[in-house]
Amino acid sequence: MSSLARLERRLGQALERFERIEARLGAATDGAEIRRLSQEHAELKPLADAVNALAAQRTEIANLEAMVKESAGDAELAGLAESELDAARARLPAMEQAALLLLAPKDRDESASAILEVRAGTGGDEAALFAGDLLRMYQRYAGQRRWRFELESVSETGLGGVKEAVASVTGAGVFGRLRFESGVHRVQRVPETEAGGRIHTSAATVAVLPQPEGDVDIVVDDKDIRIDTMRASGAGGQHVNKTDSAVRITHIPSGIVVVAQEKSQHQNRANAMKVLKAKLYDAERERQARERAAERKGQVGSGDRSERIRTYNFPQGRVTDHRINLTVYNLPEVIDGGGLDPILDALAAEDRARKLAALESDE
Repeated sequence: MSSLARLERRLGQALERFERIEARLGAATDGAEIRRLSQEHAELKPLADAVNALAAQRTEIANLEAMVKESAGDAELAGLAESELDAARARLPAMEQAALLLLAPKDRDESASAILEVRAGTGGDEAALFAGDLLRMYQRYAGQRRWRFELESVSETGLGGVKEAVASVTGAGVFGRLRFESGVHRVQRVPETEAGGRIHTSAATVAVLPQPEGDVDIVVDDKDIRIDTMRASGAGGQHVNKTDSAVRITHIPSGIVVVAQEKSQHQNRANAMKVLKAKLYDAERERQARERAAERKGQVGSGDRSERIRTYNFPQGRVTDHRINLTVYNLPEVIDGGGLDPILDALAAEDRARKLAALESDE
């Protein structure tokens, strides 16, 4: 049996599974079972719809082929049938590809909320300004998608830049959408402080960590952490707290340190623990990923945050994503958040295609 035939068999099995779940949902009375079945039903529905649409298209092609044969004596009718048949056949490959791509395994944290970290890299004050631009880009993008964006901590510079910032982004599918943003973002532009008009290159790093949810339980023992309180830091002015409300938690076994300073001490402690758990969860994901290094070879967005993933060139108004060699010339829209979707769509499509290729090779 060919790999394509085996994938087609998987499509049929997925449809059967969906139909069994749908039937069971109608009879289930246990709340926990209903929630579990509903979640699986929602995950499989796009695939089931694609399989049914594919089957309907193939049936239409078969009917049109029969019509062409039956109308052999009527040139006008045969011509119309041939034209419709050609159009139906032309639609088929894209529908097949769309259905097969839905077979590709999803990241278990695809629908999770996320912790977003932005840090200034090489480039001094200009890097901090760029980090601030990126932070605002993600904040605006979150607003456009109706996600909740909350700053957990931010360290600003006197020029309005950001040394580092941590934010919680809450909503359906946040991690699945933003996970490709992890890496080094490079900017090329003339700084406002550059009298000679020379283009400078600086960088900022972005990390997107899934917030564990559902049946994932990250246990942090009290003996493994040290909690310190301190005065919130900032660029100065009335917004800086005058009390020791900021919280720093150090996870002793891993050396991970997190800080929350935007709210009350009680809320900051809760938020810092949330960020710490996300970091520990991400560290475990990375450990498991390294064990599957051979499987992940060539993966888009492999999680290597030292990799330069994107360049924002202001003089040319272009944004280039180096992982898929994609260049767009709408930099203002991208920085405003509204132009991010085409880039993220292309990265997601490349990731699905890679996973499908891996699925075919495993068959």
